[in-house]
Amino acid sequence: MTTTSPSVPTIYKLTIERYRGIKHLSWRPARGVNLILGGGDVGKTTILDAISLLLSPTNSATVLDSDYNLRDDEAEFSIEAVVALPSGGGINQLTKPSWPWIWNGLDAIVPAHDESTAPGEEVYVLRVRGTADLELSYEIVQPSGTTETLPVSFRRAIGLVRLSGDDRNDRDLRLVQGSALDRLLTDKGLRPRIAGKLAQNDVRSELSDDARKALTDLDDAFRKRKLPDDLDIAVTGGQGPSIASLVGLTAKRETVQLPLSSWGSGTRRLSALAIAEQIQGGNPITVVDEVERGLEPYRQRILMARLQGASSQAFVTTHSPAVISAAEKSSLWYMDQTGGLGQLTGAKVARLRATDPDSFLARLTVVAEGVTEVGFVRSVLVKALASELQPLGFHVADGGGHDTTIELLESLSEGGMRFGGFADDENRHPTRWANVQMQLGPLLFRWKSGDVESNLVDALADDQIEAFVTDPDDEKTGRRLRSLAMRLKIEPKDFASIKVAAGPELKRFIKEAAGGKVPEGTPDAEKKTYSKQAQDWFKTERGGRELAEKLFDLGVWPALKVQLLPFCNAVRAAAGLPALEDLSS
Repeated sequence: MTTTSPSVPTIYKLTIERYRGIKHLSWRPARGVNLILGGGDVGKTTILDAISLLLSPTNSATVLDSDYNLRDDEAEFSIEAVVALPSGGGINQLTKPSWPWIWNGLDAIVPAHDESTAPGEEVYVLRVRGTADLELSYEIVQPSGTTETLPVSFRRAIGLVRLSGDDRNDRDLRLVQGSALDRLLTDKGLRPRIAGKLAQNDVRSELSDDARKALTDLDDAFRKRKLPDDLDIAVTGGQGPSIASLVGLTAKRETVQLPLSSWGSGTRRLSALAIAEQIQGGNPITVVDEVERGLEPYRQRILMARLQGASSQAFVTTHSPAVISAAEKSSLWYMDQTGGLGQLTGAKVARLRATDPDSFLARLTVVAEGVTEVGFVRSVLVKALASELQPLGFHVADGGGHDTTIELLESLSEGGMRFGGFADDENRHPTRWANVQMQLGPLLFRWKSGDVESNLVDALADDQIEAFVTDPDDEKTGRRLRSLAMRLKIEPKDFASIKVAAGPELKRFIKEAAGGKVPEGTPDAEKKTYSKQAQDWFKTERGGRELAEKLFDLGVWPALKVQLLPFCNAVRAAAGLPALEDLSS
Protein backbone atom coordinates (compact mmCIF):
# COMPACT_ATOMS: atom_id res chain seq x y z
CA MET A 1 0.00 0.00 0.00
CA THR A 2 1.35 3.41 -0.99
CA THR A 3 1.20 6.28 1.50
CA THR A 4 2.15 9.93 1.37
CA SER A 5 3.28 12.37 4.03
CA PRO A 6 2.51 16.09 4.31
CA SER A 7 5.25 18.68 4.50
CA VAL A 8 3.78 20.31 7.62
CA PRO A 9 1.73 19.12 10.62
CA THR A 10 -1.95 19.29 9.65
CA ILE A 11 -5.16 18.66 11.55
CA TYR A 12 -7.56 16.85 9.22
CA LYS A 13 -10.38 16.35 11.72
CA LEU A 14 -11.14 17.84 15.13
CA THR A 15 -13.72 16.33 17.46
CA ILE A 16 -14.72 18.08 20.69
CA GLU A 17 -16.99 16.45 23.27
CA ARG A 18 -18.36 18.27 26.32
CA TYR A 19 -15.61 20.90 26.49
CA ARG A 20 -16.77 24.19 27.97
CA GLY A 21 -19.73 25.49 25.96
CA ILE A 22 -19.36 22.91 23.18
CA LYS A 23 -21.37 19.75 23.74
CA HIS A 24 -20.33 18.17 20.47
CA LEU A 25 -18.40 19.39 17.44
CA SER A 26 -16.98 17.42 14.53
CA TRP A 27 -15.02 19.55 12.08
CA ARG A 28 -12.73 18.95 9.11
CA PRO A 29 -10.67 22.15 8.85
CA ALA A 30 -8.89 23.09 5.65
CA ARG A 31 -5.18 23.29 5.07
CA GLY A 32 -3.74 26.78 5.29
CA VAL A 33 -5.62 29.51 7.17
CA ASN A 34 -9.03 28.73 8.70
CA LEU A 35 -10.79 32.01 9.53
CA ILE A 36 -13.64 31.39 12.00
CA LEU A 37 -16.42 33.99 12.09
CA GLY A 38 -19.54 34.30 14.20
CA GLY A 39 -21.25 36.24 16.92
CA GLY A 40 -20.19 36.56 20.53
CA ASP A 41 -20.19 33.59 22.91
CA VAL A 42 -20.83 30.98 20.21
CA GLY A 43 -17.63 29.00 20.86
CA LYS A 44 -15.01 30.36 18.44
CA THR A 45 -12.38 30.89 21.14
CA THR A 46 -13.28 27.53 22.69
CA ILE A 47 -12.24 25.79 19.46
CA LEU A 48 -8.89 27.58 19.54
CA ASP A 49 -8.44 26.78 23.23
CA ALA A 50 -9.22 23.11 22.52
CA ILE A 51 -6.51 22.89 19.84
CA SER A 52 -4.07 24.71 22.14
CA LEU A 53 -4.80 22.33 25.01
CA LEU A 54 -4.42 19.21 22.85
CA LEU A 55 -1.07 20.34 21.44
CA SER A 56 0.14 22.17 24.56
CA PRO A 57 3.95 22.18 24.75
CA THR A 58 3.82 21.94 28.55
CA ASN A 59 2.18 19.77 31.20
CA SER A 60 1.29 22.71 33.41
CA ALA A 61 -2.28 23.24 32.19
CA THR A 62 -4.83 23.50 35.01
CA VAL A 63 -8.25 21.91 34.61
CA LEU A 64 -11.21 23.76 36.12
CA ASP A 65 -14.75 22.55 36.60
CA SER A 66 -15.80 25.27 34.14
CA ASP A 67 -13.84 23.41 31.43
CA TYR A 68 -16.52 20.70 31.58
CA ASN A 69 -19.75 21.25 29.68
CA LEU A 70 -22.38 22.59 32.12
CA ARG A 71 -19.74 22.06 34.85
CA ASP A 72 -20.51 18.34 34.86
CA ASP A 73 -17.07 17.09 35.88
CA GLU A 74 -18.40 13.56 36.31
CA ALA A 75 -18.71 13.39 32.52
CA GLU A 76 -15.24 13.60 30.97
CA PHE A 77 -14.50 16.03 28.19
CA SER A 78 -12.54 14.90 25.17
CA ILE A 79 -10.60 16.73 22.46
CA GLU A 80 -9.44 14.51 19.62
CA ALA A 81 -7.64 15.31 16.39
CA VAL A 82 -6.68 13.30 13.34
CA VAL A 83 -3.24 14.71 12.53
CA ALA A 84 -0.98 14.18 9.53
CA LEU A 85 2.70 14.56 10.35
CA PRO A 86 5.71 15.11 8.11
CA SER A 87 8.37 12.44 8.11
CA GLY A 88 10.66 13.04 11.01
CA GLY A 89 7.88 14.77 12.93
CA GLY A 90 8.81 13.07 16.19
CA ILE A 91 6.55 10.02 16.00
CA ASN A 92 9.50 7.67 15.51
CA GLN A 93 11.26 9.05 18.59
CA LEU A 94 8.62 7.78 21.01
CA THR A 95 9.66 5.17 23.57
CA LYS A 96 6.75 2.95 22.59
CA PRO A 97 5.86 2.64 18.91
CA SER A 98 2.66 4.24 17.62
CA TRP A 99 1.00 2.91 14.52
CA PRO A 100 -0.57 5.08 11.87
CA TRP A 101 -4.13 5.14 10.64
CA ILE A 102 -5.04 5.92 7.02
CA TRP A 103 -6.96 9.06 6.06
CA ASN A 104 -9.75 8.27 3.57
CA GLY A 105 -10.79 11.87 3.03
CA LEU A 106 -13.45 11.83 5.73
CA ASP A 107 -11.98 9.97 8.68
CA ALA A 108 -9.11 7.90 9.98
CA ILE A 109 -9.54 4.23 9.10
CA VAL A 110 -7.63 1.12 10.14
CA PRO A 111 -5.04 0.31 7.47
CA ALA A 112 -5.45 -2.94 5.58
CA HIS A 113 -2.53 -5.27 5.07
CA ASP A 114 -2.97 -5.94 1.37
CA GLU A 115 -2.25 -4.09 -1.84
CA SER A 116 -5.95 -3.63 -2.65
CA THR A 117 -6.28 -0.66 -0.31
CA ALA A 118 -6.29 2.70 -2.05
CA PRO A 119 -3.30 4.95 -1.37
CA GLY A 120 -3.73 7.42 1.43
CA GLU A 121 -1.93 9.53 3.95
CA GLU A 122 -0.75 8.09 7.21
CA VAL A 123 -2.34 9.93 10.13
CA TYR A 124 -2.31 9.68 13.89
CA VAL A 125 -5.17 10.13 16.35
CA LEU A 126 -4.24 12.33 19.30
CA ARG A 127 -6.51 12.91 22.27
CA VAL A 128 -6.64 14.76 25.56
CA ARG A 129 -9.28 13.91 28.15
CA GLY A 130 -10.39 15.88 31.15
CA THR A 131 -11.05 13.14 33.68
CA ALA A 132 -13.57 13.07 36.51
CA ASP A 133 -10.62 13.78 38.86
CA LEU A 134 -10.02 17.16 37.18
CA GLU A 135 -6.84 15.87 35.59
CA LEU A 136 -5.65 15.76 31.99
CA SER A 137 -4.85 12.50 30.23
CA TYR A 138 -2.89 12.82 26.96
CA GLU A 139 -3.19 9.82 24.64
CA ILE A 140 -2.23 8.49 21.23
CA VAL A 141 -5.09 6.29 20.03
CA GLN A 142 -3.82 3.21 18.20
CA PRO A 143 -5.69 1.54 15.31
CA SER A 144 -6.08 -1.48 17.61
CA GLY A 145 -8.19 0.63 19.98
CA THR A 146 -5.54 0.78 22.68
CA THR A 147 -3.85 4.00 23.77
CA GLU A 148 -0.33 5.09 24.54
CA THR A 149 0.81 8.19 26.39
CA LEU A 150 1.10 11.34 24.29
CA PRO A 151 4.26 12.87 25.77
CA VAL A 152 5.01 16.56 25.96
CA SER A 153 8.16 16.05 23.87
CA PHE A 154 6.04 14.77 20.98
CA ARG A 155 3.58 17.65 21.30
CA ARG A 156 6.51 20.07 21.13
CA ALA A 157 7.81 18.30 18.04
CA ILE A 158 4.45 18.90 16.32
CA GLY A 159 4.78 22.57 17.16
CA LEU A 160 2.14 25.07 18.26
CA VAL A 161 2.23 28.84 18.34
CA ARG A 162 -0.65 30.50 20.10
CA LEU A 163 -1.50 34.19 20.22
CA SER A 164 -4.45 34.64 22.55
CA GLY A 165 -6.70 37.64 22.97
CA ASP A 166 -4.87 38.60 26.18
CA ASP A 167 -3.41 42.09 25.83
CA ARG A 168 -0.34 41.19 27.89
CA ASN A 169 0.41 37.90 26.24
CA ASP A 170 4.21 37.81 26.03
CA ARG A 171 4.76 34.18 26.99
CA ASP A 172 6.50 33.32 23.73
CA LEU A 173 8.94 36.20 24.21
CA ARG A 174 10.25 34.79 27.50
CA LEU A 175 12.00 31.57 28.56
CA VAL A 176 8.80 30.03 29.90
CA GLN A 177 9.05 26.27 29.59
CA GLY A 178 7.57 25.24 26.26
CA SER A 179 7.36 28.80 24.89
CA ALA A 180 8.33 29.61 21.33
CA LEU A 181 11.57 31.24 22.52
CA ASP A 182 12.39 28.20 24.68
CA ARG A 183 11.81 25.85 21.74
CA LEU A 184 13.84 28.06 19.43
CA LEU A 185 16.91 28.16 21.68
CA THR A 186 16.68 24.47 22.70
CA ASP A 187 19.36 24.97 25.38
CA LYS A 188 18.42 22.48 28.10
CA GLY A 189 21.26 23.54 30.38
CA LEU A 190 20.37 27.22 30.30
CA ARG A 191 18.02 27.19 33.29
CA PRO A 192 20.43 25.64 35.82
CA ARG A 193 23.22 27.90 34.55
CA ILE A 194 21.00 30.97 35.06
CA ALA A 195 20.05 29.82 38.56
CA GLY A 196 23.69 29.09 39.44
CA LYS A 197 24.84 32.44 38.17
CA LEU A 198 22.19 34.32 40.11
CA ALA A 199 22.88 32.30 43.26
CA GLN A 200 26.48 33.57 43.20
CA ASN A 201 25.34 37.16 43.60
CA ASP A 202 25.89 38.69 47.06
CA VAL A 203 22.34 39.79 47.82
CA ARG A 204 23.16 40.36 51.52
CA SER A 205 25.46 43.23 50.68
CA GLU A 206 22.55 45.00 48.98
CA LEU A 207 20.44 44.98 52.16
CA SER A 208 20.00 48.10 54.29
CA ASP A 209 21.51 48.17 57.78
CA ASP A 210 18.10 47.51 59.38
CA ALA A 211 17.46 44.60 57.05
CA ARG A 212 20.88 43.04 57.77
CA LYS A 213 20.22 43.35 61.53
CA ALA A 214 16.81 41.70 61.10
CA LEU A 215 18.45 38.82 59.23
CA THR A 216 21.08 38.45 61.97
CA ASP A 217 18.38 38.40 64.66
CA LEU A 218 16.49 35.76 62.70
CA ASP A 219 19.64 33.64 62.45
CA ASP A 220 20.03 33.84 66.25
CA ALA A 221 16.42 32.80 66.75
CA PHE A 222 16.88 29.81 64.37
CA ARG A 223 20.03 28.73 66.26
CA LYS A 224 18.27 28.87 69.65
CA ARG A 225 15.46 26.66 68.32
CA LYS A 226 17.94 24.14 66.86
CA LEU A 227 16.84 25.07 63.33
CA PRO A 228 19.21 25.40 60.37
CA ASP A 229 21.37 28.45 60.95
CA ASP A 230 23.99 30.63 59.27
CA LEU A 231 21.17 32.16 57.23
CA ASP A 232 21.77 34.21 54.11
CA ILE A 233 19.73 35.65 51.22
CA ALA A 234 20.10 34.22 47.71
CA VAL A 235 18.05 33.34 44.65
CA THR A 236 16.06 30.16 45.29
CA GLY A 237 13.61 28.09 43.23
CA GLY A 238 10.11 27.14 44.28
CA GLN A 239 6.49 27.37 43.26
CA GLY A 240 5.45 30.15 40.93
CA PRO A 241 7.37 31.53 37.97
CA SER A 242 10.76 29.97 37.43
CA ILE A 243 13.88 32.10 37.39
CA ALA A 244 14.31 31.40 33.69
CA SER A 245 10.81 32.67 32.94
CA LEU A 246 11.99 36.11 34.05
CA VAL A 247 14.50 36.06 31.21
CA GLY A 248 13.23 37.27 27.86
CA LEU A 249 14.04 39.09 24.68
CA THR A 250 15.13 42.71 24.84
CA ALA A 251 15.47 45.23 22.05
CA LYS A 252 17.05 48.63 21.81
CA ARG A 253 14.81 51.67 22.06
CA GLU A 254 16.93 54.74 21.47
CA THR A 255 20.01 53.90 23.58
CA VAL A 256 18.44 51.54 26.12
CA GLN A 257 17.83 47.79 25.94
CA LEU A 258 14.21 47.27 27.03
CA PRO A 259 12.18 44.08 27.39
CA LEU A 260 10.31 43.32 24.19
CA SER A 261 7.27 42.71 26.41
CA SER A 262 7.17 46.48 27.06
CA TRP A 263 6.29 47.17 23.41
CA GLY A 264 2.68 47.38 22.26
CA SER A 265 0.52 44.26 22.00
CA GLY A 266 0.60 44.35 18.19
CA THR A 267 4.39 44.39 18.09
CA ARG A 268 4.53 41.57 20.63
CA ARG A 269 2.17 39.48 18.52
CA LEU A 270 4.17 40.01 15.34
CA SER A 271 7.38 39.28 17.27
CA ALA A 272 5.97 35.98 18.56
CA LEU A 273 5.09 34.94 15.02
CA ALA A 274 8.56 35.91 13.83
CA ILE A 275 10.01 33.56 16.47
CA ALA A 276 7.61 30.85 15.31
CA GLU A 277 8.86 31.18 11.74
CA GLN A 278 12.30 30.15 12.96
CA ILE A 279 10.96 26.95 14.55
CA GLN A 280 10.67 23.83 12.38
CA GLY A 281 11.18 25.85 9.24
CA GLY A 282 8.35 28.19 10.17
CA ASN A 283 5.64 25.51 9.99
CA PRO A 284 4.10 25.07 13.44
CA ILE A 285 0.30 24.96 13.73
CA THR A 286 -0.69 28.53 14.55
CA VAL A 287 -3.65 29.62 16.68
CA VAL A 288 -4.55 33.32 16.75
CA ASP A 289 -7.52 34.60 18.73
CA GLU A 290 -8.76 38.04 17.61
CA VAL A 291 -6.00 38.50 15.07
CA GLU A 292 -6.66 42.25 14.92
CA ARG A 293 -5.78 42.82 18.61
CA GLY A 294 -3.37 45.73 18.92
CA LEU A 295 -2.87 46.10 15.17
CA GLU A 296 -3.84 48.94 12.88
CA PRO A 297 -5.74 47.88 9.72
CA TYR A 298 -2.62 48.02 7.55
CA ARG A 299 -0.75 45.77 10.00
CA GLN A 300 -3.74 43.42 10.13
CA ARG A 301 -3.44 43.01 6.38
CA ILE A 302 0.32 42.42 6.67
CA LEU A 303 -0.24 39.75 9.30
CA MET A 304 -2.94 38.02 7.24
CA ALA A 305 -0.65 38.07 4.20
CA ARG A 306 2.08 36.46 6.29
CA LEU A 307 -0.22 33.74 7.62
CA GLN A 308 -1.67 33.03 4.18
CA GLY A 309 1.77 32.99 2.59
CA ALA A 310 3.07 30.34 5.00
CA SER A 311 2.66 26.63 4.35
CA SER A 312 1.55 25.91 7.90
CA GLN A 313 -2.02 25.41 9.08
CA ALA A 314 -3.55 28.26 11.08
CA PHE A 315 -6.75 28.81 13.05
CA VAL A 316 -7.83 32.44 13.36
CA THR A 317 -10.78 34.38 14.79
CA THR A 318 -11.57 38.01 14.04
CA HIS A 319 -14.06 40.84 14.39
CA SER A 320 -12.24 43.04 11.89
CA PRO A 321 -13.55 43.98 8.43
CA ALA A 322 -9.94 44.62 7.34
CA VAL A 323 -8.97 41.05 8.22
CA ILE A 324 -11.96 39.57 6.41
CA SER A 325 -11.36 41.61 3.26
CA ALA A 326 -7.70 40.52 3.32
CA ALA A 327 -8.57 36.82 3.69
CA GLU A 328 -8.65 36.04 -0.01
CA LYS A 329 -6.58 32.86 0.46
CA SER A 330 -8.27 31.70 3.67
CA SER A 331 -11.06 29.21 4.23
CA LEU A 332 -14.01 31.03 5.82
CA TRP A 333 -16.10 29.26 8.46
CA TYR A 334 -19.16 30.54 10.29
CA MET A 335 -20.21 29.38 13.75
CA ASP A 336 -23.85 30.02 14.56
CA GLN A 337 -25.65 30.42 17.88
CA THR A 338 -26.30 26.65 18.10
CA GLY A 339 -22.60 25.80 17.80
CA GLY A 340 -22.86 24.59 14.22
CA LEU A 341 -19.82 25.29 12.04
CA GLY A 342 -20.21 25.65 8.28
CA GLN A 343 -17.88 26.67 5.48
CA LEU A 344 -18.60 29.73 3.35
CA THR A 345 -17.65 28.99 -0.24
CA GLY A 346 -18.27 30.23 -3.74
CA ALA A 347 -17.34 33.19 -5.90
CA LYS A 348 -20.29 35.28 -4.67
CA VAL A 349 -19.24 34.84 -1.04
CA ALA A 350 -15.72 35.83 -2.03
CA ARG A 351 -17.04 38.98 -3.72
CA LEU A 352 -19.08 39.94 -0.66
CA ARG A 353 -16.08 39.24 1.59
CA ALA A 354 -13.94 41.59 -0.47
CA THR A 355 -16.49 44.37 -1.02
CA ASP A 356 -18.62 44.32 2.14
CA PRO A 357 -16.82 42.43 4.95
CA ASP A 358 -19.16 43.96 7.56
CA SER A 359 -21.75 41.49 6.26
CA PHE A 360 -19.95 38.68 8.07
CA LEU A 361 -19.73 40.52 11.39
CA ALA A 362 -23.32 41.66 11.83
CA ARG A 363 -25.83 40.13 14.19
CA LEU A 364 -28.09 39.86 11.16
CA THR A 365 -27.32 40.77 7.55
CA VAL A 366 -30.06 41.14 4.95
CA VAL A 367 -28.86 40.59 1.37
CA ALA A 368 -30.90 42.91 -0.84
CA GLU A 369 -31.05 42.16 -4.56
CA GLY A 370 -29.70 45.50 -5.74
CA VAL A 371 -28.79 49.00 -4.76
CA THR A 372 -32.42 50.20 -4.92
CA GLU A 373 -33.47 47.43 -2.57
CA VAL A 374 -30.62 48.30 -0.19
CA GLY A 375 -31.98 51.83 0.28
CA PHE A 376 -35.58 50.63 0.46
CA VAL A 377 -34.94 47.85 2.98
CA ARG A 378 -32.80 50.03 5.25
CA SER A 379 -35.49 52.71 5.43
CA VAL A 380 -38.36 50.27 6.00
CA LEU A 381 -36.46 48.39 8.70
CA VAL A 382 -35.50 51.58 10.53
CA LYS A 383 -39.22 52.33 10.71
CA ALA A 384 -40.11 48.77 11.73
CA LEU A 385 -37.43 48.64 14.43
CA ALA A 386 -37.81 52.26 15.58
CA SER A 387 -34.03 52.36 15.56
CA GLU A 388 -31.09 52.77 13.26
CA LEU A 389 -29.70 49.39 12.20
CA GLN A 390 -26.09 49.70 13.39
CA PRO A 391 -26.82 49.90 17.14
CA LEU A 392 -28.76 46.63 16.81
CA GLY A 393 -25.92 44.96 14.95
CA PHE A 394 -27.97 44.73 11.73
CA HIS A 395 -26.64 45.31 8.23
CA VAL A 396 -28.03 45.44 4.68
CA ALA A 397 -25.75 44.24 1.89
CA ASP A 398 -26.00 44.62 -1.88
CA GLY A 399 -26.45 41.22 -3.51
CA GLY A 400 -25.43 42.58 -6.90
CA GLY A 401 -28.39 41.33 -8.95
CA HIS A 402 -31.01 38.59 -9.03
CA ASP A 403 -28.79 35.67 -10.05
CA THR A 404 -25.92 36.60 -7.77
CA THR A 405 -28.29 37.09 -4.84
CA ILE A 406 -29.75 33.57 -5.09
CA GLU A 407 -26.24 32.09 -5.40
CA LEU A 408 -25.03 34.11 -2.42
CA LEU A 409 -28.00 33.18 -0.22
CA GLU A 410 -27.58 29.51 -1.15
CA SER A 411 -23.90 29.56 -0.16
CA LEU A 412 -24.55 31.42 3.07
CA SER A 413 -27.42 29.10 4.02
CA GLU A 414 -25.28 26.04 3.41
CA GLY A 415 -22.57 27.60 5.59
CA GLY A 416 -25.03 28.00 8.44
CA MET A 417 -25.13 31.78 8.43
CA ARG A 418 -28.36 33.35 9.59
CA PHE A 419 -28.89 35.83 6.79
CA GLY A 420 -32.02 37.54 5.55
CA GLY A 421 -32.86 38.25 1.92
CA PHE A 422 -34.93 40.72 -0.10
CA ALA A 423 -35.47 39.99 -3.78
CA ASP A 424 -37.72 40.44 -6.79
CA ASP A 425 -39.76 37.76 -8.51
CA GLU A 426 -38.38 37.41 -12.03
CA ASN A 427 -39.97 33.99 -12.72
CA ARG A 428 -36.55 32.31 -12.60
CA HIS A 429 -35.00 29.64 -10.37
CA PRO A 430 -38.29 28.71 -8.58
CA THR A 431 -36.92 25.50 -7.04
CA ARG A 432 -33.76 27.16 -5.79
CA TRP A 433 -35.69 30.06 -4.28
CA ALA A 434 -38.06 27.59 -2.60
CA ASN A 435 -35.11 25.77 -1.01
CA VAL A 436 -33.64 29.01 0.33
CA GLN A 437 -37.09 30.01 1.61
CA MET A 438 -37.22 26.76 3.59
CA GLN A 439 -33.85 27.63 5.16
CA LEU A 440 -34.58 31.26 5.98
CA GLY A 441 -38.36 31.28 6.50
CA PRO A 442 -39.87 34.77 6.77
CA LEU A 443 -36.38 36.32 6.85
CA LEU A 444 -36.44 35.89 3.07
CA PHE A 445 -38.76 38.41 1.41
CA ARG A 446 -39.79 38.10 -2.24
CA TRP A 447 -42.42 40.11 -4.03
CA LYS A 448 -45.30 37.99 -5.28
CA SER A 449 -44.45 39.40 -8.69
CA GLY A 450 -42.20 42.12 -10.05
CA ASP A 451 -39.93 44.48 -8.15
CA VAL A 452 -40.15 47.35 -5.67
CA GLU A 453 -40.95 50.02 -8.24
CA SER A 454 -43.68 48.04 -10.04
CA ASN A 455 -45.40 47.02 -6.80
CA LEU A 456 -45.56 50.61 -5.60
CA VAL A 457 -46.75 51.91 -8.95
CA ASP A 458 -49.50 49.29 -9.19
CA ALA A 459 -50.73 50.26 -5.71
CA LEU A 460 -51.03 53.99 -6.56
CA ALA A 461 -54.34 55.77 -6.99
CA ASP A 462 -54.56 57.94 -10.12
CA ASP A 463 -54.32 61.14 -8.12
CA GLN A 464 -51.08 59.94 -6.49
CA ILE A 465 -49.12 59.32 -9.69
CA GLU A 466 -47.78 62.86 -10.15
CA ALA A 467 -46.51 62.93 -6.57
CA PHE A 468 -44.82 59.57 -7.17
CA VAL A 469 -43.01 60.90 -10.24
CA THR A 470 -41.88 64.04 -8.41
CA ASP A 471 -38.41 63.93 -6.86
CA PRO A 472 -38.67 65.40 -3.32
CA ASP A 473 -35.33 67.15 -3.89
CA ASP A 474 -36.57 68.27 -7.32
CA GLU A 475 -33.27 67.20 -8.91
CA LYS A 476 -34.63 64.44 -11.13
CA THR A 477 -38.25 65.41 -11.73
CA GLY A 478 -37.48 67.05 -15.07
CA ARG A 479 -35.41 64.13 -16.29
CA ARG A 480 -38.12 61.66 -15.29
CA LEU A 481 -40.73 63.61 -17.26
CA ARG A 482 -38.37 63.81 -20.25
CA SER A 483 -37.88 60.04 -20.16
CA LEU A 484 -41.66 59.52 -20.28
CA ALA A 485 -42.07 62.05 -23.10
CA MET A 486 -39.32 60.29 -25.05
CA ARG A 487 -41.07 56.93 -24.71
CA LEU A 488 -44.39 58.51 -25.74
CA LYS A 489 -42.67 60.31 -28.62
CA ILE A 490 -44.20 63.70 -27.70
CA GLU A 491 -42.63 67.13 -27.40
CA PRO A 492 -44.38 68.46 -24.23
CA LYS A 493 -42.64 67.41 -21.05
CA ASP A 494 -45.15 68.48 -18.42
CA PHE A 495 -47.03 65.87 -16.42
CA ALA A 496 -50.47 66.92 -17.68
CA SER A 497 -49.48 66.41 -21.35
CA ILE A 498 -47.79 63.10 -20.53
CA LYS A 499 -50.86 61.87 -18.66
CA VAL A 500 -53.13 62.66 -21.62
CA ALA A 501 -50.77 61.04 -24.14
CA ALA A 502 -50.30 57.87 -22.07
CA GLY A 503 -53.94 57.47 -21.09
CA PRO A 504 -54.63 54.20 -19.22
CA GLU A 505 -51.07 53.01 -20.00
CA LEU A 506 -49.40 55.69 -17.84
CA LYS A 507 -48.39 53.27 -15.07
CA ARG A 508 -46.87 50.88 -17.62
CA PHE A 509 -44.74 53.66 -19.10
CA ILE A 510 -43.59 54.72 -15.62
CA LYS A 511 -42.58 51.16 -14.71
CA GLU A 512 -40.69 50.71 -17.97
CA ALA A 513 -38.85 54.03 -17.59
CA ALA A 514 -38.03 53.32 -13.92
CA GLY A 515 -36.72 49.90 -14.88
CA GLY A 516 -34.73 51.14 -17.88
CA LYS A 517 -36.58 48.84 -20.24
CA VAL A 518 -35.63 49.27 -23.90
CA PRO A 519 -38.69 49.44 -26.19
CA GLU A 520 -38.91 46.81 -28.90
CA GLY A 521 -37.53 47.92 -32.23
CA THR A 522 -35.19 50.49 -30.73
CA PRO A 523 -32.04 51.00 -32.86
CA ASP A 524 -28.84 49.79 -31.21
CA ALA A 525 -27.47 53.32 -31.08
CA GLU A 526 -30.39 54.43 -28.87
CA LYS A 527 -30.68 51.42 -26.54
CA LYS A 528 -28.18 52.74 -24.02
CA THR A 529 -30.14 56.00 -23.71
CA TYR A 530 -33.27 54.12 -22.71
CA SER A 531 -31.53 51.76 -20.27
CA LYS A 532 -29.78 54.67 -18.52
CA GLN A 533 -33.13 56.31 -17.75
CA ALA A 534 -33.40 54.04 -14.69
CA GLN A 535 -30.70 56.13 -13.01
CA ASP A 536 -33.00 59.16 -13.20
CA TRP A 537 -35.66 57.22 -11.31
CA PHE A 538 -34.77 54.83 -8.47
CA LYS A 539 -31.71 52.74 -9.45
CA THR A 540 -29.61 54.16 -6.61
CA GLU A 541 -29.60 53.72 -2.86
CA ARG A 542 -31.09 57.20 -2.55
CA GLY A 543 -33.80 56.12 -4.98
CA GLY A 544 -34.58 53.15 -2.73
CA ARG A 545 -34.95 55.47 0.25
CA GLU A 546 -37.25 57.70 -1.81
CA LEU A 547 -39.46 54.70 -2.60
CA ALA A 548 -39.67 53.80 1.10
CA GLU A 549 -40.69 57.36 1.96
CA LYS A 550 -43.39 57.32 -0.72
CA LEU A 551 -44.61 53.94 0.51
CA PHE A 552 -45.82 55.69 3.66
CA ASP A 553 -46.23 59.33 2.58
CA LEU A 554 -48.55 58.42 -0.31
CA GLY A 555 -50.52 55.93 1.77
CA VAL A 556 -49.42 52.89 -0.26
CA TRP A 557 -48.43 50.86 2.81
CA PRO A 558 -51.91 49.34 3.51
CA ALA A 559 -51.94 47.78 0.04
CA LEU A 560 -48.50 46.17 0.52
CA LYS A 561 -48.68 45.49 4.26
CA VAL A 562 -49.70 41.86 3.85
CA GLN A 563 -46.47 41.20 1.92
CA LEU A 564 -44.00 43.34 3.87
CA LEU A 565 -45.12 43.05 7.51
CA PRO A 566 -44.13 39.36 8.05
CA PHE A 567 -40.59 40.18 6.88
CA CYS A 568 -40.43 43.22 9.18
CA ASN A 569 -41.59 41.11 12.13
CA ALA A 570 -39.04 38.38 11.34
CA VAL A 571 -36.28 41.00 11.57
CA ARG A 572 -37.83 42.33 14.80
CA ALA A 573 -37.75 38.80 16.20
CA ALA A 574 -34.04 38.59 15.39
CA ALA A 575 -33.62 41.71 17.52
CA GLY A 576 -35.63 40.15 20.35
CA LEU A 577 -38.57 42.50 19.76
CA PRO A 578 -42.26 41.53 19.73
CA ALA A 579 -44.24 41.38 16.50
CA LEU A 580 -46.24 44.39 15.35
CA GLU A 581 -49.74 44.37 13.95
CA ASP A 582 -48.95 47.35 11.73
CA LEU A 583 -46.36 50.03 10.98
CA SER A 584 -47.39 53.58 11.70
CA SER A 585 -47.60 55.80 8.65
